[in-house]
Amino acid sequence: MAQATGSINSDYRDWEWSADAGERARLLQSPSVETVPKSGESQGSGLGATSALGAVFIVVNAALGAGLLNFPAAFNTAGGVAAGIALQMCMLIFIIGGLVILAYCSQASNERTYQEVVWAVCGKVPGVLCEVAIAVYTFGTCIAFLIIIGDQEDKIIAALVTEPEEAGSSRWYTDRKFTISITAFLLILPLSIPKEIGFQKYASSLSVIGTWYVTAVIIIKYIWPDKELVPVEIPTSPSSWMAVFNAMPTICFGFQCHVSSVPVFNSMKQPEVKTWGAVVTAAMVIALFVYTGTGVCGFLTFGASVEQDVLLSYPSNDIPVALARAFIILCVLTSYPILHFCGRAVLEGLWLRYTGVTVEEDVVRERRRRLLQTVSWFLLTLLLALFIPDIGKVISVIGGLAACFIFVFPGLCLIQAKLSEIQETRALSWWAQVSYGVFMVTLGAFIFGQTTANAIFVDLTA
Repeated sequence: MAQATGSINSDYRDWEWSADAGERARLLQSPSVETVPKSGESQGSGLGATSALGAVFIVVNAALGAGLLNFPAAFNTAGGVAAGIALQMCMLIFIIGGLVILAYCSQASNERTYQEVVWAVCGKVPGVLCEVAIAVYTFGTCIAFLIIIGDQEDKIIAALVTEPEEAGSSRWYTDRKFTISITAFLLILPLSIPKEIGFQKYASSLSVIGTWYVTAVIIIKYIWPDKELVPVEIPTSPSSWMAVFNAMPTICFGFQCHVSSVPVFNSMKQPEVKTWGAVVTAAMVIALFVYTGTGVCGFLTFGASVEQDVLLSYPSNDIPVALARAFIILCVLTSYPILHFCGRAVLEGLWLRYTGVTVEEDVVRERRRRLLQTVSWFLLTLLLALFIPDIGKVISVIGGLAACFIFVFPGLCLIQAKLSEIQETRALSWWAQVSYGVFMVTLGAFIFGQTTANAIFVDLTA
C-alpha cells in the first residue's frame, strides 16, 4: 500500500472527552511486547526490540489459544474436512490482509494500539464501538476460560476418583460448580487484582507449549487410536449451506490476534509494512497448520460425536490426554488475568475519557475502582460459567465480535485512510483498495450478524 500523503483524523476531543486521559490509560498493550514511547521521531527509527522472527513467534502465540479445543467440532459443523479446510483458506486471505491494514494505519496515524488506531483513523463513534467490543470480547473469553477449567477438572477428577458412579453417590468436592469456584477464587482472583501483570511473559511461553502439546496428542491419537474406540460416522458434506457459516465463529475466534498485533508491529526493530506482511503471513501459516492438524485429526477420530471441547471426547484415564488437560488448565489460569487486564484497561480508558480526569489526578480512586471492577468482572464471569454447559455456546457469541476485529474495523480504517489522502486524481490502485475495504466491512458485518443471530436464536435458546 502506498503511504498516505494526507493526515488522518485524530481528533480525540469530540464529545468533550479527555484526550490526555485516553492516551495515558495504556489501553490493551500486548502482554508479550515491550514498546518505546510514542513520538514522531521514534516511529520507524528502529528503537523497537523485537526482531522479525520474534514478531512471528509473538503473533503465533497471540493467535493460538483455547479456541484450539473447538476446531474439531467446527469441522463437524462445517460438514467435513474439505469444507473446513476450504473455509479456513478463504478466510486466511482476509485475516492476513486485516493485519497488514492495521500496520499501515498505525504508521499513518502514529498510534500504537488497536483501539487508538481506530479512534485516530475512523473517529469517535467507531472508536467507542471498538473499545466496547474489546471489553465484551475479553469478558466472553474469560467465561470460556472458566468453562474450560471445569471441563478439564471433571475429567481429571473422574480419573482420580475410582468409586462406582451410582445414583446420588457423587461427593460434594467432585461437583463441577465447586471445583470451578474454588479454583477461580484461590488462583484466578488473586492474579487479577494487581495493577500490573509482570508474569505475563512467562505465561506466553507456557501457552505456546501447551497448545503445541495438545495438537501433538490429538494427531498421535488419530494415527494410533485406542483399541476400544468404536467406528464413528464421518460427515462429508454440510447439512445445509448455512451450516458452513456456523463454523466461522470458531475460525474467527481462533485466528483473532489483530487486537494485540498493533503493539507487536510497533515493537519491531524495523516496523515496515512490507516486513510486517511477511511476518504475519508466516505466523498465520503456522497457526493454520496447528488448527488444521487439530481440527482434522480430532474430527476424523470422533466424527459427528465429537464434543465441543475435543479433550472431553477422550477417556478420563488416558495419561497423555490427562497431561494435555493439565497444560490447558495452566494456560487458562495464566491467560484469564491477562484478558481481564485488557478488558479492565479499556473500561478504565472509557471512564477517564468520559470524566476528563487524568491518571495522575485519580490515583486513590483508581485503586478503589480497580478493586470494584475486578471483583464485579470476576463474579459475573464465574456465575455465567457455572450455568453455561460448554464453550461452543460462548464461542458462537464472541466469535462474531472476533469477525469485527478481523474484518469490520480494519476495513473501515482502510477506507478512511484512503479517503483522507490528498490526490488530484484517483488511481486504479486507490479504487481497488477502497473496494477491498468495503468488501471487508460487508463480509465482517455479514459474519457478525449471521453468527450472532444464530447464537441467540439457536444456541442460547436451545
